[in-house]
Amino acid sequence: MKFSGKNVLVTGSSRGIGSEIARVLAEYGLKVWINYRSSHEEADKLHAELSEKGLQSAVIGFDASNEDEFIAGIKAIVESDGELSYLVNNAGITNDKLAIRMKGSDFDSVIQANLNSSFYGSREALKVMNKKRFGSVVNIASIVGETGNAGQTNYSASKGGMIAMTKSFAQEGAARGIRFNSITPGFIETDMTGKLKEEIKEAYISNIPLKRFGSGKEVAEATAFLLSDGAGYITGEVLKVNGGLSM
Repeated sequence: MKFSGKNVLVTGSSRGIGSEIARVLAEYGLKVWINYRSSHEEADKLHAELSEKGLQSAVIGFDASNEDEFIAGIKAIVESDGELSYLVNNAGITNDKLAIRMKGSDFDSVIQANLNSSFYGSREALKVMNKKRFGSVVNIASIVGETGNAGQTNYSASKGGMIAMTKSFAQEGAARGIRFNSITPGFIETDMTGKLKEEIKEAYISNIPLKRFGSGKEVAEATAFLLSDGAGYITGEVLKVNGGLSM
């Protein structure tokens, strides 16, 4: 894949799907800014892993759900590299419970961490990318943002909002050649899914046409494609990485 930019910020990339996205983008030749919120150990470990392979990366700590911190983080990257070419808004949380038991604070905390953080990043990236009339942003949403899910009213709302927000940003950025797209992963092999009982996993897999969970690397490769020059005529779209679950 070809990239005309030189660097990328991946929020929440010290572990999980975010770390896989960081690895894949570094392998494609980008300098990856590895973001973490509270614990730097995993971010430093990933940075060391990439450095051992001769790949470019740097570690930057800030809370993506904090507007001032996100602004300061992007400012630090631009001061270091002179630009921000690509952004992947991946940071997020869950706080699952049935809607009738969900407090307003339970709802607000997930919206803040998932949707608001993506807004802050997309807005600040657009400001920076406007100067060079170049850039690409991918927001990592979720299949539940399209389908809903019992026990995840807050999470579904945050991811559904992210999809709609991405389309609006795409319309605002298009005139300057700045693209915004979103990805909606389905069931992906993570620490969380790894803890599921086998019978529960089998029940989920029985509904997936490809009959397996996806991998973080598969989400990462899809992200790389949408960021790359190969997707230069794609903006405002939703790429479903779910094994056919929502076809």
